[in-house]
Amino acid sequence: MEDFRTFFKGKRVTVVGLGLLGKRLGDIVFLHECGAKVLVTDLKTAKELAPSIKKLKKYKGIKYVLGKHRLEDFKNCDFILKGQGVPLDSPYIAHARKFGIPVEMDESLFAKLAPGVKIIGVTGTRGKTTTTVLIYEILRKAGFQVHLGGNIRGTAALPLLKVVETHAREGQSGDVVVFELSSWQLQGFAEAKISPSISVFTNFMPDHMNYYNNNLEKYFTDKSYIYKFQNKQDLLVLGPDMKGLVKGVKSKVRNANTKIIPKSWKVSLEGKHNLENIACALEVVRFLKVPENIIKKTVEHFKPPSGRMEKVKRVKGVDIYNDTNSCTPEATSAALTALGDAKNKNIVLVMGGSDKNLSFKNLFKDIDKYVKFLVLIPGKGTDRVMKDLMRIKNIRVYEEVDLSKVVARAYKVAQRGDIILFSPAFTSFGMFNNEYDRGDKFMEIVKKLK
Repeated sequence: MEDFRTFFKGKRVTVVGLGLLGKRLGDIVFLHECGAKVLVTDLKTAKELAPSIKKLKKYKGIKYVLGKHRLEDFKNCDFILKGQGVPLDSPYIAHARKFGIPVEMDESLFAKLAPGVKIIGVTGTRGKTTTTVLIYEILRKAGFQVHLGGNIRGTAALPLLKVVETHAREGQSGDVVVFELSSWQLQGFAEAKISPSISVFTNFMPDHMNYYNNNLEKYFTDKSYIYKFQNKQDLLVLGPDMKGLVKGVKSKVRNANTKIIPKSWKVSLEGKHNLENIACALEVVRFLKVPENIIKKTVEHFKPPSGRMEKVKRVKGVDIYNDTNSCTPEATSAALTALGDAKNKNIVLVMGGSDKNLSFKNLFKDIDKYVKFLVLIPGKGTDRVMKDLMRIKNIRVYEEVDLSKVVARAYKVAQRGDIILFSPAFTSFGMFNNEYDRGDKFMEIVKKLK
């Protein structure tokens, strides 16, 4: 393992994107403690980023350029640490490249500086988090020295270098890191020309078309870096619907199938899509020779990660689910299919938000099939599909101005035996900072229901 302290000490690092999720904070603190000269720049203002800035206040010497970017900050540094929301075709990134400034991302930089660590990467349009966390939990229960990271709330990749370095120094090498990797995070792996040694590609469908200018091929290309640089000793696990979509694979390939889940297992996760997530996880942990009894026990006791078809409360006979991380119509369709009863419509669906230029044709069919009341969160995406929603027969549609009124309306119309499903199908930006902020606010409101 390269001495990361030597690598970072004295380096001038421009960190692009502070954000509010907490993920970037860990990387910034780590760089500062390693002796790097850190400058943080973000298009959001200091006021918007106040919670994150407050947490960094005690670390003296970190500089900030907020509410704007300056070209000089992308030239006068040793490398850029780019956040996943920063497009690669940004004029500021182009300016850095013009002067030969390396552009890094945290997970791929970790992979370059910790070559002795086994990295498991999970990508896909849906199911990433559930599959990632399930793999992590199974390996943890099996006694592996395993860590969780990537696109998981509150995790940061670079601080893990300290952990694995300590283990290696103490003769406890063999660390495993399980990363959830978005298409944007995989851009960093493309830059570094590396892929995880074990990769999972759960599924692929349209998403982030606003980012990719409606170019599905560009979206898939970024996803493909999960396996593109693997070798013949590596493993690629493909979800049940992925067969035939990937080409040029050099590694071993396992096609996951829900049939590999024994029928005798008492799986607690709901929905066909979650069985597919479990199948992907099983292929990984069986490849790593985890004992079957540990796999079975972990799967049977595994609960949905927060904000993913998470049953949070029952009030007066009404079950309430938080599915805030459903940011696509396909994700909301999966939730409706898992929870709905076509013979007895019992779902009060809360949806709406900002637009990603996705088709809602199939979701409209599922809404017609499973939903009795629809309560809408305002947003440009909601406005775009409003006419189509109003055409759905035998369904009452309500519009409210804020989330408190949305939840109050859903609770008012729900009857005993119904399900209130908070599954927005759109992104959260506009009314909320991100999908986690949206979910947190929903949970705060729901806690007060009596």
